[in-house]
Amino acid sequence: MTTATSILEEVLAGKRIGEEEALFLLEHGDQQDLALAATAVRNRHNDPARVSYIIDRNVNYTDVCQIYCTFCAFYHKPGDKRGYVLTKEQVKQKAEETKALGGTGFLMQGGVNPDLPWDYYLDLVHYITHDLGIWLHGFSPVEIQMMAKLSGQSLQKTISDLRDAGLGSIPGGGAEILVDRIRKKIAPLKGGPEKWLEVMEAAHEVGMKTTGTMMFGITETMAERIEHFRVLREQQDRALARGNGGGYTAFAAWPFQSGHTVWEGKIAKPTDVEYLRTIAVARIYLDNFAHMQSSWVTMGKKTGQAALHFGCDDMGSLMLEENVVSAAGTCHSVNKGEMLRLIRDAGFEPWQRDNIYGIVDPTPTAA
Repeated sequence: MTTATSILEEVLAGKRIGEEEALFLLEHGDQQDLALAATAVRNRHNDPARVSYIIDRNVNYTDVCQIYCTFCAFYHKPGDKRGYVLTKEQVKQKAEETKALGGTGFLMQGGVNPDLPWDYYLDLVHYITHDLGIWLHGFSPVEIQMMAKLSGQSLQKTISDLRDAGLGSIPGGGAEILVDRIRKKIAPLKGGPEKWLEVMEAAHEVGMKTTGTMMFGITETMAERIEHFRVLREQQDRALARGNGGGYTAFAAWPFQSGHTVWEGKIAKPTDVEYLRTIAVARIYLDNFAHMQSSWVTMGKKTGQAALHFGCDDMGSLMLEENVVSAAGTCHSVNKGEMLRLIRDAGFEPWQRDNIYGIVDPTPTAA
């Protein structure tokens, strides 16, 4: 008879579990047993005593979007006078502020803006990387799908051109739940899971690093969360087998923030306990991902710290700027000193990383 204990014994022995076992753990596993097993998997990939963080800025270059996701409180429709596109001078100011605060990069995403040409993106990437000297971790898969249409090229060629212009890595925004039923329900114009996955596959094929994400708690079943994990793990297996440097660096998950959306008041927000269970099972199942990020930005500082004992080895970004989650009414922020304190108070030593987990400062201080 399969039990959570027997499954976790396999995990502790270094064995890979399947979808049915992961689902059983998500639904029936003891909370503390999940924490112990997730920590064991975390420690196979990382120094058990250390936790990373990054200083970067989440820059939204435009809020104009024609995808109209039902869960987004940030966008404006094309033609809406309230919409914006950042000027080069505004981008430059953000870069200078970021570097002055010890930041190393931009996490740049925007809406799917039909009024911006292909050359705009190549010029923007080159400007940020070469003129301003900031690492660009940029553009979600749905944006890159649009760029491929604008350029009239394949996804591989489009991504290669962006990389040649200076794009450093690709974030995992817009994954939501990689199950067709859910995506049709919450963002029908974004395309099925295959659209998101084919961008990541193309990026991995040309040797680029990306991140994997999941926004959960938007009417999906527990089995659909595991299906999301499954397709990511299979894709990472393929990427690692190529050995060309491409693949996922990390995984991050966070609950849907329903404030100021059509979903507000209609669905229950996942609890802290559910978040910790979900991230622990993700850490256990995604055994080929080196890093797991805590989502303190959505969950708050205390739960962000707790996640470090449920398999996470990274506290993510200081978030010098954040617009999308805050547009939904969730606002948490920290400065560098507080980030270091949060990590140390949780029982770890902090180190500062870049967007692809290279060392920026192995022993940071608050000064």
